[in-house]
Amino acid sequence: MTNAAVRTLPSLDLVSDRAQARVRARYRAETRFKFYGLFAIGLTGLFILVVLTDIVRKGLPAFTQHQFVLSVRLDPAEIDPNNTKDPAAIRQGDFQALVRNALRSIFPDVKDRIGRRQLDNLLSSGAADRLRADVVADPGLIGQTVKVPVLISERADLYYKNFSTRVLRQAGAGTATPSGTSGEIEIALSSDNFAAVRRTRAELTLTENDPSRLIAINGGLVKLTQIGDTKTAGTVLLPLQSDATAAPGAWQVVTFQTPAANRRVNDREVAWFERLRELGHVESKFNWAFFTSGDSREPELAGIRGALVGSAITLFVTLIICLPLGVAAAIYLEEFAPKNRLTEIIEVNINNLAAVPSIVFGLLGLAVFLNFMGLPRSAPLVGGLVLALLVLPTIIIASRAALKAVPPSIKEAALGVGASHQQAIFHHVLPLAMPGIMTGTIIGMAHALGETAPLLLIGMVAFIVEVPTGISDAATVLPVQIYLWSDLPEISFQAKTAAAIMVLLLFLFVMNGAAIAVRKMFERRW
Repeated sequence: MTNAAVRTLPSLDLVSDRAQARVRARYRAETRFKFYGLFAIGLTGLFILVVLTDIVRKGLPAFTQHQFVLSVRLDPAEIDPNNTKDPAAIRQGDFQALVRNALRSIFPDVKDRIGRRQLDNLLSSGAADRLRADVVADPGLIGQTVKVPVLISERADLYYKNFSTRVLRQAGAGTATPSGTSGEIEIALSSDNFAAVRRTRAELTLTENDPSRLIAINGGLVKLTQIGDTKTAGTVLLPLQSDATAAPGAWQVVTFQTPAANRRVNDREVAWFERLRELGHVESKFNWAFFTSGDSREPELAGIRGALVGSAITLFVTLIICLPLGVAAAIYLEEFAPKNRLTEIIEVNINNLAAVPSIVFGLLGLAVFLNFMGLPRSAPLVGGLVLALLVLPTIIIASRAALKAVPPSIKEAALGVGASHQQAIFHHVLPLAMPGIMTGTIIGMAHALGETAPLLLIGMVAFIVEVPTGISDAATVLPVQIYLWSDLPEISFQAKTAAAIMVLLLFLFVMNGAAIAVRKMFERRW
């Protein structure tokens, strides 16, 4: 290079103010870019945290269940009048009547027809199921009085889970003298306990739109309808033991904060709930029935066992179809297929199928498997076939990528020592590609586990009570069960929907964790 050329080269400016300003601007741009990235990650994490927190908050109540612990007399006349000890005959006994009688014995004052019906409605329609199973297993219990837990209704369970109303208790000031022990009574007060409620009015009439005010006195409970400064009037919900004067602090003012008009349980039922809790007849336990029972119209009886088994059978059918077909197609296209126009068209269509909306596969399954082939509707067999079509492109693409990732030198070395092309692929390349293939398969199966739309079109949205036992039995799957429950108005079904979502997310986390573990297990370094 000549001296003249050297003299014409531009000098590199590193120290001037303009150069320093450009450097500072570049650093500021990099700092902003890092901030934007951290902000995006933080915002995404916040959204995920909010969603998960909301799901967990709504779903946790579904994992517990309240029940009454009652002393039930096993009357032979109701269970086995002929004294046959035959399990089939015992199973037909009216155990529900025995449980109802045990509950009624706690409230002997409830003799009116409406009250007895309301008392019976505190129990679930399946309240006697456990008692029936125990007696069938041990007929020697007939004639005895046993203490047994019984399932309660959804309304009762929600009350004990604080979904109904808050109950506030305040010790009464001064003395209180009731005029009777049942029916409509008046209570004379020596001190004004309701001045804040009445405000400037001399007397206040309470309606169903007001918070319920009650007086717990002499072992009973009185719902107030009229409140004055020194005298109140009301209806006895739980009978008083006597009409004697109660000393200061020996009686209480009880407030149900939610008005009766806005509650599913009335004041009389709330009084029964509180009395049962005071007597120690209420207990809370883990709701195993949520995992061991099938679907039901009664929220307290509904479970996800049928959906779990249906999902397992459906995914099994999906796996045994899509895994061998997907891997075989990937090996052929990557290693054996000639590179021509036909294979290019096949590869393009496989990539396009991976992006097709899942509901299209549902329409295909409806047209081909149900209408044309006549396979059973709402069966895991059809669901597995549809999901296999959905997952197959994903497995083919993942398997081809895994085969490409194996260094060509491994196959060339095998061919160099005399192995055939097939031996080189199946003995050397495929084992090394197995981590990527298994990872793609598990991720594809996790995708299939969460699919709902294609299964709705092939009839797996039906109300299924029985747990399926084979690939041709009517069944549903967990995402469809979540969809069905989400459309029901009962609060308990809303909690069960969130709980089922938690179970589904747990399965997805486990499957993705399994993909990572499998990849680590089979991973080879070269």
